[in-house]
Amino acid sequence: METPDQESPAVEAAPHEPHPWASLPPERFQLLRLMPQPADRRVGARPLRFVQLGLVERHGEEESLLRLTVQIPGQLLHREVNVLEVWVDHRLGEIRLGPERGLQVEPEERGLGRFLLARAAAWARLRWNHYRVQDLPLARRDALDEDSRKRRDHVLSAQGFTVETAADDERQQLCRAARVSQLREDWNADKVQLLSLLDGATLLEQCDRVIDERDSSLRQLEDRIALYRRDDISLRFAIGCLAVFCLFQAALLIWMALR
Repeated sequence: METPDQESPAVEAAPHEPHPWASLPPERFQLLRLMPQPADRRVGARPLRFVQLGLVERHGEEESLLRLTVQIPGQLLHREVNVLEVWVDHRLGEIRLGPERGLQVEPEERGLGRFLLARAAAWARLRWNHYRVQDLPLARRDALDEDSRKRRDHVLSAQGFTVETAADDERQQLCRAARVSQLREDWNADKVQLLSLLDGATLLEQCDRVIDERDSSLRQLEDRIALYRRDDISLRFAIGCLAVFCLFQAALLIWMALR
């Protein structure tokens, strides 16, 4: 009697479940003022803009997390754009910067990348100054030309990182810092300014005052224009009457001459 072949069921790998902190929304918000800058040949005009900084942090026995997000009014961005994460592994005594695809900021050339790195460094240095910093592979899209590479390297070096070539791949650049204590928490305040609630309220009051003053100026101009229009109508009527009177005088003179 032949026994049927018994096939062992394929063992399916358990899907990788996302970290419970992976999709936390921002819980605290601050206002950022992007100061106006001269026009750039690559990105164009750089006017005054206001954006929102969102923060969320969590702490556990094994891990801690800080996520910074920048939201632009009226603009929908990809979920990994304008996001910087700091993952702290207390077991290994090191921090890791994310997301994995690297830091992408919009709008470009406004100092946002350096600002986010500075805020992340300030947060990490408060508690884990002695922790190691995990090497961060740099995306090749950030160094498509020499100017882009220099701008990227300048931002990283200004925040305490060094850019080195990976030992196993000469084309791969790594962002490195030995310890959290080497990271710098300052940024270019001429490009990005962090506004408090009081600063925001003061700014709104100033804007409201300027709007009221301009409304008053517009009303005065409209009144002057209306006055000029009335004077113009009166002058047109007077000129019309004079023209009719002149025609009447001319006709009268012609009639008298013909008589």
